[in-house]
Amino acid sequence: MKLAILSDVHGNLEALEAVLADVAASGADEIACLGDFVGYGASPNECVARLEPLVAVAVLGNHDVAALGRLKLGRFHSDAATTARWTMERLEPARRAWLEPLPYSISWHGHRVVHATPSEPEEWHYVLSIEDAQYEFAAFGERLGFIGHSHVPGVFETDGAHTGYVRTREVSLKPGRRYIVNVGSVGQPRDGDPRAAWLLYDEPADRIEHRRVEYDIESAAARIRDAGLPAFLAERIKWGE
Repeated sequence: MKLAILSDVHGNLEALEAVLADVAASGADEIACLGDFVGYGASPNECVARLEPLVAVAVLGNHDVAALGRLKLGRFHSDAATTARWTMERLEPARRAWLEPLPYSISWHGHRVVHATPSEPEEWHYVLSIEDAQYEFAAFGERLGFIGHSHVPGVFETDGAHTGYVRTREVSLKPGRRYIVNVGSVGQPRDGDPRAAWLLYDEPADRIEHRRVEYDIESAAARIRDAGLPAFLAERIKWGE
């Protein structure tokens, strides 16, 4: 089975449509979304509605929780807080009803799926270092953990004694090793590459592939500006930062 794992769509409909076209072309059998359907971008309802019938599983991200009114915005920087309030006011009842019951963490095909961290999924910590990863490996039992949140694709690998990190496009997984895989961001990459990011896991081959997709960034930026959202958010998606 081939599994498509998406995260951090952030209301960017143009990026999402490009990714979904690539997912279809890849032959993926199922889709999971690791949260942050909304936030930053100007198409929150459209993105949730587009993914709702497609995903096999999904979890909540911090921007989703904020849009549902369940997270204090003091933890957000000013542009994120502005967009969270804007999204909260515009989130349609049907979209809200679908997001509300989503879990923070779930096991899917024997893999851990969470937006931020397995250890404290509701605290919105980041896994950015070897030390972070070592702590998180102890917090879940599955061989594979898929995460988002930092918007930077990469793979932590451990044999129980040593932990390493790679950011290569493809990684062949090894018997006896465990992995934490950041799948990157569909709607707001932050690794210097503005193309939309998603992950394909080929279970029979035991191989993951970080895929990147060109999309109409100018149209997505125009939506943000036209919605009256902070201009920085329209520029940021052009830089991949």
